[in-house]
Amino acid sequence: MSQKPFINVDDLEFKEQKNGKKFLANIAPIGALIGAEKLGYRMVVLPPGKAAWPFHSHLVNEEMFFILEGSGMLRHGSEEYTIKSGDVICSPPKKDLAHQIVNDSDAELKYLAISTNVDPDICIYPDSDKFGVYSGYYPKPDKDKQFFIMGREKDGLDYWDGE
Repeated sequence: MSQKPFINVDDLEFKEQKNGKKFLANIAPIGALIGAEKLGYRMVVLPPGKAAWPFHSHLVNEEMFFILEGSGMLRHGSEEYTIKSGDVICSPPKKDLAHQIVNDSDAELKYLAISTNVDPDICIYPDSDKFGVYSGYYPKPDKDKQFFIMGREKDGLDYWDGE
């Protein structure tokens, strides 16, 4: 039987992702379940007071978020915006245009996250002065090609170091 090109949101399987006091989300992957090859899709549900990921920008992949239920706050570059159900958010791949969705309300915030799946990608994390290099994860995880490293630019090596 071939893979169906759709799934009903009631059939999604959510997994909890958390770290410390700020980050907690229930996330359901969608893209691979419906045969997506160039775009990633996932449903994200944030409880009050939480974010799913740190403030970050991508150098390669573009993201779009569609707010389905609730309200919250969008950090986007140097600005903060109130967001609510029905809002569509664009996060293009630009080093100085980091983004983060935070649920600053008293109710759940649910959104659909869609992104390009260009591999490899590099993310910049301005709040912690870090960067991450991700390879072998898009469109489907490939354990033989996975490479992931976090670092700080100030700790970098010269190109010829050790040669």
